[in-house]
Amino acid sequence: MLKMTLIGHIGQDATNTDVNGKTVTNFSVAHTEKYKDKNGVEQKNTTWVNCSMWEREKLAPYLKKGTQVFIEGTPDARAYQSKDQELKSSLDCRVQTIQLLGGPRKEGESSAADAHDDLPF
Repeated sequence: MLKMTLIGHIGQDATNTDVNGKTVTNFSVAHTEKYKDKNGVEQKNTTWVNCSMWEREKLAPYLKKGTQVFIEGTPDARAYQSKDQELKSSLDCRVQTIQLLGGPRKEGESSAADAHDDLPF
């Protein structure tokens, strides 16, 4: 069995969809890694994961854009062709466990982690 664990921020409010009489809740989660390239210039690399939860539609109102979450689930990677015939790929997770870690940030608000970004530990 493969298992995926991720911590990130929800990219858009979750939506519920009916699939063959069962409800699936869909949302995406992003994690941005910051690093310095060989020239010392800070770079950012964001990874998006498409998440789905089956039969837990009551959680959707709490899964708002910007909310930080911890997720465990089963991963799936797939390739597909876009409408303009471009080859693309996606990383998906069928959520088994989810924990809300924090609400969305308000405009201009920083987190405690941001305040300590310059600490050496």
